[in-house]
Amino acid sequence: MTGKISPRLIVVLGDQLSPDLSSLSAGDPGRDLVLMCEVAEETTYVGHHKQKLVFILSAMRHFAEELRQAGWAVDYVELTDEGNSGSFAGEVARAGRRHEVAGILVTEPGEWRVLADIEGWEAATGLPVEIKQDSRFLCSRADFAAWAMGRKEMRMEHFYRVMRRRTGLLMEGDDPAGGKWNFDADNRKPADRDLFMPRPPRFWPDGVTRAVIDMVADRFSEKFGDLEGFGWAVTRQDAEKARDHFIDHVLQGFGDHQDAMLMGEDFLYHSLLSPYLNTGLLDPLDLCRRAEEQWRAGKAPLNAVEGFIRQIIGWREYVRGVYWLKMPDYADANHLEATRPLPWFYWSGETKMACVAEVVSQTRRNAYAHHIQRLMITGNFALLAGIEPRQVHEWYLAVYADAYEWVELPNTIGMSQFADGGILGSKPYASSGAYIDRMSDYCGTCHFDVKKRTEDDACPFNALYWDFIARNEKKLGTNRRLAFAYTNWAKMDVSTKEALRARARVILDNLG
Repeated sequence: MTGKISPRLIVVLGDQLSPDLSSLSAGDPGRDLVLMCEVAEETTYVGHHKQKLVFILSAMRHFAEELRQAGWAVDYVELTDEGNSGSFAGEVARAGRRHEVAGILVTEPGEWRVLADIEGWEAATGLPVEIKQDSRFLCSRADFAAWAMGRKEMRMEHFYRVMRRRTGLLMEGDDPAGGKWNFDADNRKPADRDLFMPRPPRFWPDGVTRAVIDMVADRFSEKFGDLEGFGWAVTRQDAEKARDHFIDHVLQGFGDHQDAMLMGEDFLYHSLLSPYLNTGLLDPLDLCRRAEEQWRAGKAPLNAVEGFIRQIIGWREYVRGVYWLKMPDYADANHLEATRPLPWFYWSGETKMACVAEVVSQTRRNAYAHHIQRLMITGNFALLAGIEPRQVHEWYLAVYADAYEWVELPNTIGMSQFADGGILGSKPYASSGAYIDRMSDYCGTCHFDVKKRTEDDACPFNALYWDFIARNEKKLGTNRRLAFAYTNWAKMDVSTKEALRARARVILDNLG
């Protein structure tokens, strides 16, 4: 007579809401048990936007039910449950004792600090822990490290071509569709107001989500962000509806206007799918194939489809690779030695700069702003003003629904703040107000004049840009992509330089 086989505990994290997760695929619903837990340490390590908390916690609760419907036994620990230890390690240990499990199975986490926690579970519980590779990504950490080995420069464009060939997306034999790998030059058009601009689907909270909203409103009342109008999808079915809406009705306009910004238009032609990709509610390769089908069917232009696919199999996979290759030291990188504290208006939105006020206000309403708003408004200002990169990183990680450290940290430290000295990007993304004026209508209603540089009502971005160029000349003066800026700076007369830097000092001294 054989004895009963003890179950394994399969731990599913809050950004692993995929039925084909590697740990679930390696498990047996007839034997094993799934543990999902809401823990205080994950809700408080930065000051998460209230909508981000609701989105993740509600999506977790709905996924637990999806697993139960698929035949899994699920032990789900809510944040407010009596006895909740507040930590992953504590809840894993408690569940191990409750169910007398034989071992622990988990898919590798997205964040370095969580991996460090998991690596301590075996000692804490006395149980063997098996960590499975996260097969939802198209390039493993080991593959990326092999690609990066020996390279003087790890440029995304080179990596992207490898991923195009690996997946076969937008390929015609060995050649890229349309004869070019990248159509980004076609994707920089400003947007005009259009009464028929597509509106993304929003999803009315069900009973589960309303209960989470009430809990977050009570427990996290002091956190940033509005709860009114919460409309994120929290189930796979609704995330797929959002996907289909973008593919069928929005993708065709995505390319031309992906860099555009308009006052009062929070979404334009963007997909709003990144929160669903980053939690596992959507599959990245499936999404790319659906976009490719639209081009092959003549329903979406190549520049739109290529730009969208590049963001997923190119940039998304690339920044994950850089993150795991360079952590944990990468989080403290500060190549430009920026030390100024983050201004309060990043939280309050109370500034006379219309562009910054608009993006912060939108972020407060939606836990969302698109990539150019993040890079060229809030990120650009922080870069020009010399804000400490780690504070900028923690702000982005807190306020956006799609922000997990593996994707947000490289985007902030490397691309936005150039704090890694050029590991991720070849130049700082610094600009004066002219770029903002060209790509948006923000300047038209601003207190400041984008055409002025040194007057009291001059756009702050203008003087700050030249102050940034001047104060970082030792570190950036030889950067070939900034050669034009340094040539122009060298041509200015002394009085102009002094006036620009004096105006910058006034702005910086009054940031608050």
